[in-house]
Amino acid sequence: MSAIRDVIEFPTMKSLNADKNSAAGADGAAAAGTAAGDGSEAGASAAEGADTAAGASAAEGADTAAAASAAATGFFTPNDRIDFSNVKIEPLFEEQVDFETFSKSDFRAVKVQACEAVKKSKKLLKFTLDDGTGTDRVILSGIHAYYEPEELVGKTLLAITNLPPRKMMGIDSCGMLLSAVNNKKDSEDEELHLIMLDNHIPAGAKLY
Repeated sequence: MSAIRDVIEFPTMKSLNADKNSAAGADGAAAAGTAAGDGSEAGASAAEGADTAAGASAAEGADTAAAASAAATGFFTPNDRIDFSNVKIEPLFEEQVDFETFSKSDFRAVKVQACEAVKKSKKLLKFTLDDGTGTDRVILSGIHAYYEPEELVGKTLLAITNLPPRKMMGIDSCGMLLSAVNNKKDSEDEELHLIMLDNHIPAGAKLY
């Protein structure tokens, strides 16, 4: 493989002795009324408990679904639940870059308005981006092996916006989307993850 860089009831009660003792019958009726009242309260309490349990179960189910979704995308997944044992990291650069040189790169948050595969290309995706200027920005990225276009629409990404335009497949690519890339210990394959930002960050926000 070429390097990536290339490119969640209560029964009614009757007194059995009502004909023999009306007072006893009255007492029995009163007792039955009290019992019925107690039964109604018990039924209401049981119903309320069932509703509460159902609500809690639904909330728990929603939380579980949200957690599953987050785990699938990698967002907010605890590090101890991710297997990094097969990751191989390149050595850090020894050469230092002064702050003035670093500051020349314009890092901006961009939002994906549209994304599509470039015709006649197996690798390229064409991104139409909101960079906060009011004018759409087009950037091409060779990451189709890792993402399908439709799963990226609506995401907030990180781009360098002041690179000179580069023509690819006849389309001007105006900038570069940033990704995290690592090798694997047991193969020559590389893993790639687009840098995705919190959607609360507005388009055009500058990153330092």
